[in-house]
Amino acid sequence: MGYSNGIVSAQGKQPLVSFGVISDVQYADIPDGRSFLGVPRYYRHSLLVLQRAVQSWNEQKLKFVINFGDIVDGLCPKAQSLTAIKKIVNEFSIFDGPVYHMIGNHCLYNLPRAELLPLLNIPSHDGHAYYDFSPIPEFRFVVLDGYDISAIGWPKDHPNTIKALKFLEEKNPNSNKNSPNGLVGLERRFLKFNGAVGKEQMGWLDCVLHDATTLNQTVVICCHLPLDPCASSSESLLWNYDEVMDLIHRYNCVKVCLAGHAHKGGYAVDSYGVHHRVFEAALECPPGTNAFGHIDIFHDSLLLSGTDRMESQEMVLNC
Repeated sequence: MGYSNGIVSAQGKQPLVSFGVISDVQYADIPDGRSFLGVPRYYRHSLLVLQRAVQSWNEQKLKFVINFGDIVDGLCPKAQSLTAIKKIVNEFSIFDGPVYHMIGNHCLYNLPRAELLPLLNIPSHDGHAYYDFSPIPEFRFVVLDGYDISAIGWPKDHPNTIKALKFLEEKNPNSNKNSPNGLVGLERRFLKFNGAVGKEQMGWLDCVLHDATTLNQTVVICCHLPLDPCASSSESLLWNYDEVMDLIHRYNCVKVCLAGHAHKGGYAVDSYGVHHRVFEAALECPPGTNAFGHIDIFHDSLLLSGTDRMESQEMVLNC
């Protein structure tokens, strides 16, 4: 098992709560391959990364786990999609505590929302996949549905699909809407494998943040898609990350935004002091290496202890 990329800090204080993190397992029972950019991908080995992660989390007696999406790869043969997803969900279920999932684009390539959300035990209303939870009174976690407005996952005639396709037609002139050719700078996020937070979800988020402020809670935002261009490539950003962050910045309760999707990882602190951490992908771990970790929460900081390819990170909160 890989060793922790330790930042030993917090002066030996006892954390309020500790939880596990992993992103982009993207398992498939197929030979190793490469991404569009030529980055090696280890489809079968990612299952072993997850198994080692669950073993580690259980040994550390963590309170809960957050999976940041994309548990099965889009190249998984469609006849095997359901079996593959159930296999990975079963591996997560070995963890001795609650596991909070979110949906990613690769999940939606394999199964429609109606089938996927029950398998992931995601609280859903009308097919949406956003929710919040408070593991301790002082903190609230908000899980966003980054594919609320999306060209994948919804039925073809669903209003959210139609809205997403119309949006892509306006923003991306390429016939292949997953191609950023000709798009410049932050416009390169307008790709079919990304998505947006819709109006109804924005209203819900506003209410949740208002409530958290009233309860004097610190909020951690979780989304498969990154919300800050300094922590991620432009091609991986939520379509309306700027709109979402404008809302978040109206509240002082949000201190940290966590995400996956971009695979290589990233970190930035924005102009409002909000920490943005994008996690490294389990999929891209060569055999014998790992990319998972756990986060210790303290009153004034979050400490990510990563293994191997997942970089450790201390996030001091601006309280």
